[in-house]
Amino acid sequence: MLRTLAIQNYRSLHDLVLPLTSLNVVTGGNGTGKSSLYRALRLLADGARNGMVAALAREGGLPSVLWAGPDQLGHAVREGRHPVQGTRRTGPVALRLGFGSDDFGYAIDLGLPPPDQTTAFGRDPVIKHECVWQGPVLRPSGVLCDRLGGYVRVRDDAGDWSAPVPIREYDSMLSEFADPQRAPELLGLRDRVRSWRFYDQIRTDPDAPARSSQIGTRTPVLSHNGADLAAALQTIAEIGAGDQLDSAVADAFPGSSVAIAQADDGRLSVQFSQRGLLRPLSAAELSDGTLRYLLWTAALLSPRPPGLLVLNEPETSLHSDLLPALGQLIAGAATRTQVIAVSHSAVLIEAIARMASRSEAELTDVELVKEFGQTTVAGREPLDQPPWRWPKR
Repeated sequence: MLRTLAIQNYRSLHDLVLPLTSLNVVTGGNGTGKSSLYRALRLLADGARNGMVAALAREGGLPSVLWAGPDQLGHAVREGRHPVQGTRRTGPVALRLGFGSDDFGYAIDLGLPPPDQTTAFGRDPVIKHECVWQGPVLRPSGVLCDRLGGYVRVRDDAGDWSAPVPIREYDSMLSEFADPQRAPELLGLRDRVRSWRFYDQIRTDPDAPARSSQIGTRTPVLSHNGADLAAALQTIAEIGAGDQLDSAVADAFPGSSVAIAQADDGRLSVQFSQRGLLRPLSAAELSDGTLRYLLWTAALLSPRPPGLLVLNEPETSLHSDLLPALGQLIAGAATRTQVIAVSHSAVLIEAIARMASRSEAELTDVELVKEFGQTTVAGREPLDQPPWRWPKR
């Protein structure tokens, strides 16, 4: 389980360190940094697939995502006696992302490359430092794998360092150096991060893939766009928590049930029965809210829980009457895996808290606010944040 999430110089997240538990709810007003926090988590996951540089390019490159304020806000600025003008950096350009878990910690430090007229990719960020250590907080004696610039070193069981091994400046050691012989810790950490799941772009429009019948195979994990909804629901019914699936539908839509029909060609389709109707409705006939709730149900009742499940504004397109049932699903999922839910719905947040108090999930509620363009946690002083140390370049 992740215990700490650390982000430095990503958009408005100038220096944010968050404590994490099994169930984490992140809230705040518009523009306070909720989406940036979600994107930063996705960047960390992209690193395990060597996709961090490409993901940053889609956001406009490293200069576009860097913190645009000064390195330090003086007392005169905070007290309103001096305006903030321009961007003043006293140190090198650095975007840092990291986390600490019960057994391992990880951090990556990205910067700008030196000018190079011989390549068309001179604006790609490069990895300046990357580090894996034992335990949630970095200690020099606990470092297991260390990458500085273009070389990686691994510490063996006796505590001795290997000879430096070269690595390309844009490749993450999580994706390129994970090896069961040379670096088993990296391999385990990489696979764990790759298991993280993110749901933020589930489609329910008239052309959404979830509205069409699909060739069905066992699907313990709902796809990111929900195209395999029917197969995922049928998998839950057969090898997962079929009773919880029935309860989740009945709680949200009293007197209703869902079943999966199979055509002769093997295609599966959703059949939604409602009280008072003479025939079940197909997914193509469902309202956006009803279909979205079924998609969340399939994601949260997965028979193969991930190491981390991240939900971005799950209340979108849902009527407030459905949010208590969704809150129960989210709190229930947190008893099987770690959950981070980003939301601005007070109704959903209250429902999650109420359901968490009845379950084994430990709830952390974080409210983000913005001060002088910088995202901070409401009611928390700088010394209140959990312990964290960044590796030095």
